[in-house]
Amino acid sequence: MAITTCVFDAYGTLFDVAAAAREAASEPGREAFAAHWMDVANNWRLKQLQYTWLRAVADAHTDFWEVTQNGLDWALEASGLQGDAELRERLLALYWELSAYPEVPAMLAKLKAAGFNTAILSNGSPDMLNGAVQSAQVGEFLDDVLSVEDVGIFKPAASVYDLVGKRFNCAKDEVLFVSSNGWDAGCATGYGFTTAWVNRAGEPVDRLPWQPAHILSDLTTIPDLASA
Repeated sequence: MAITTCVFDAYGTLFDVAAAAREAASEPGREAFAAHWMDVANNWRLKQLQYTWLRAVADAHTDFWEVTQNGLDWALEASGLQGDAELRERLLALYWELSAYPEVPAMLAKLKAAGFNTAILSNGSPDMLNGAVQSAQVGEFLDDVLSVEDVGIFKPAASVYDLVGKRFNCAKDEVLFVSSNGWDAGCATGYGFTTAWVNRAGEPVDRLPWQPAHILSDLTTIPDLASA
């Protein structure tokens, strides 16, 4: 069946999750942080994801903002920066203003011009996602922003992927699901979506029962892939 609906993970897929730490590191007076910002950014993202998985399997759901703060606190302590309360608040504030990757606006515009349904499906809480969409100025290209808060469990729970069919009244094989997380794309393949993994870092494929149908270096070719 032809693709009718293109759905994107948000953080790391449309929005650059390293942007907050990178921007803070460039600000005057943050020389100590500048020496550690890449480690903080990487550990922040890793712990943020790990905490979603652990909370999902332990049936201990909370919203993504708490998980984001927990991940940052771990990352700052790992770099010996846990005592800098002002830095912590600055990083959290910047997370609400993440920039989109350069190709995102034009890619989404092409999808909308071609008549596809477009949406975000994310672990993010609604207010966080709305902030990112507004900051990146891509709201006009999205039909909806779907959050796991509607089902109370993080990805890759099947009930999260169910949100797409419920919202757009489409079959699983009508959906192209795009994520920068190999595990997310792989699990969405197992769910029944056609999938694309945006592997910007050139990482190995995750050893899971399912693999992404397509592996891309960025989002530029998504409109062509959806139309194929």
